[in-house]
Amino acid sequence: MASSSPSAASARSTASRLQHNRAFRFAARSGFAVNGLLHLLIGGIAISVAFGSGGDADQGGALSGLASTPGGGILLWVVGVGLFALGLFQVLEAFLIRGTNKDGWADRAKEGGKAIAYLAIGFSAASVAMGGGGDSSSDTRSITATLLSAPGGVFIVVLLGLGVLAVGVYFIVKGAKTKFLQDISAPDGKTGNTLTMLGRIGYIAKGVAISVVGILFGVAATTSDPSEATGLDGALKALVELPLGPAILTVVALGLMAYGVYCFARAKYARL
Repeated sequence: MASSSPSAASARSTASRLQHNRAFRFAARSGFAVNGLLHLLIGGIAISVAFGSGGDADQGGALSGLASTPGGGILLWVVGVGLFALGLFQVLEAFLIRGTNKDGWADRAKEGGKAIAYLAIGFSAASVAMGGGGDSSSDTRSITATLLSAPGGVFIVVLLGLGVLAVGVYFIVKGAKTKFLQDISAPDGKTGNTLTMLGRIGYIAKGVAISVVGILFGVAATTSDPSEATGLDGALKALVELPLGPAILTVVALGLMAYGVYCFARAKYARL
């Protein structure tokens, strides 16, 4: 294999130095904490939905809830900066992965996917802080409608749904097999056991919610009805329609809150 060019080596060296900068790493860790805060809020909204109240049980609803609190604008900027930093950290992580084999590209795709997710929520937080909207369900429906109206759009939406479903299954498997422990330096004793329990419950619950999002994309594609694709909020509310739906949604909501607490702990114990 040919050696890297001097310019590529210099770029990698610069990226590595930035990734190891103490202030940058602190900002990236704060991204895990604010992500945990959002999941706690989403879980709380989902519980209220389970008991018959309204609210958008997704990132948009959580961000809008933050905006309405005293000092909410400042909190939103803290959320945005933390998630931007974490997203950029994942971009650097993807860039620094070596190798051109299948595993190398799979790792790049995984880190790149994380980066896109964190950056997207960071942009949403900044948008709400500047007075913009936070209706992610409406955005999802709009994007789905645009795709369905395009040539081959149904096939694209089906692929999108399968991709989201795969992510959901990935979260469920990662939680069930406690593979998330590879991402953290878990302490020994009760703290480590509690962290493992929170991570297992949280990842499985989040995986279930994401899987339902993917299924709803599939429903939207097969019915040519973009209103069926409603993102996380619609997915959680769809659970209420099942037999014992309120109980199921409550369990999933508590799991999302467990994931939020895990994210707070990850801010301290994450392997960066």
